Amino acid sequence: MPQSQIACPRCRQPITAQVEQLFDISADPGAKQRLLGRVSNYARCPFCGFEGPIPTPIVYHDNDKELLLTFFPPDLGLPVNEQEKMVGPLITQVMNRLPAEKRKGYLLRPHSFLTYQSMIEKILEADGVTKEMLDGQQKRIDFIQRLLQTTAADVRAEMIKENAALLDEAFFGMFNRLIEAAIQSGQQPTAQAMSALQEELLEGSEYGRQLRGQFQEIEAAVKTLQEVGQGLTREKLLEIFIAAPSDARLKALVSLTRNGLDYSFFQILTEQIEKASSDERANLEALREKLLDLTNQMDKALEAQMKAADEFIEQILNAPDVSQVVAQNMEQFNNEVIAQVLETKMREATQKQDNDRLQKIQQIVMTLQQASAPPELELVQALVDAPDEAAMQQILAENESMITEELGGMIGSLMGQMEPQQAENPEAAALIKKLEAAYRVVLKYQMKKNLSQ
Repeated sequence: MPQSQIACPRCRQPITAQVEQLFDISADPGAKQRLLGRVSNYARCPFCGFEGPIPTPIVYHDNDKELLLTFFPPDLGLPVNEQEKMVGPLITQVMNRLPAEKRKGYLLRPHSFLTYQSMIEKILEADGVTKEMLDGQQKRIDFIQRLLQTTAADVRAEMIKENAALLDEAFFGMFNRLIEAAIQSGQQPTAQAMSALQEELLEGSEYGRQLRGQFQEIEAAVKTLQEVGQGLTREKLLEIFIAAPSDARLKALVSLTRNGLDYSFFQILTEQIEKASSDERANLEALREKLLDLTNQMDKALEAQMKAADEFIEQILNAPDVSQVVAQNMEQFNNEVIAQVLETKMREATQKQDNDRLQKIQQIVMTLQQASAPPELELVQALVDAPDEAAMQQILAENESMITEELGGMIGSLMGQMEPQQAENPEAAALIKKLEAAYRVVLKYQMKKNLSQ
């Protein structure tokens, strides 16, 4: 999303910030995270150090939870009729985006808030986040800010000891998200300071030391499995589990080898239990219970992730502008579970010959590919979009340095990827024809270029 130039609320120096007024999560699932995560409407001034919300009108909409919330900053000092003129068109946008069957009574009764914080609390309350949870989160945020403002290492160490109760899973999860947000918004000094502080928190707190211990167990488990390499069988995996020095190591090993803990594996373990002496049998039975419990926990966690990923993809598919929503939520696609769900949905749409749905899914994939694609892929797209051969020749002439054998190979690879779909998908067949035309023009251009040398 583009940045806007605004005046710092404190020193009035010009700064850039991401400013949004309409957060319609029914059309744009990532809008909520941009609002709650202080990505949008939040100023960070490099001149005076100010950090805080930007006073701007906000309309928040969630059709599933029947929320239509508005906030107009008192700082702007506008009369009610002027406020309505600014907020009204945003509400109209919300209404126009919704199909008739989803337009319900709540849309006629927007809930207005006098303070920004009360609106945020209402949004979180609808997600099941209580005031107590919010207070706890605010305490953690305040503590992080105090730590960042404290320059003396010994004072920070004492603060960490005194606030040990705050340093839990939620704290470190929040801390990681804040580091990621700082990196994404280009605040490298803040991100570096927080990364250094994270080391102090890991070393100086009980939970931090446990967390670091888990990292070390994962590293040790990876090393053990790498040493076995291609020789890792179910029997060898069982030996590794039996030799695990602690439950923490066992948990780390299971997290890395879940696919190997199938029916055949447990059958091998059961057979070994039946052959074992009484003392050894008790240990193996206890191991089996631990493994079953760990795999059950992992499967439930994966199921929850798959469900969340499915809902996320469905929200995007139902959005008015699929490509725009994908571009606004690009960071969420750095997730293997979402990639798996997307692949499954594409396969199902192909099997059902649901071309409209398949087209939207392909739009998601293409937007993701374009975001991470090499410049050559942009050139291929330009060739495909060209109206005729003369236009293609012109494009190639303007990008002569990119006309290599690799370009032809890339076009051939794209055709190979699309071929399985062309029988059932007319659009895939049409795209292959365009790629073939582009391929011929590229080859002709290369031959002409080689002959002239």
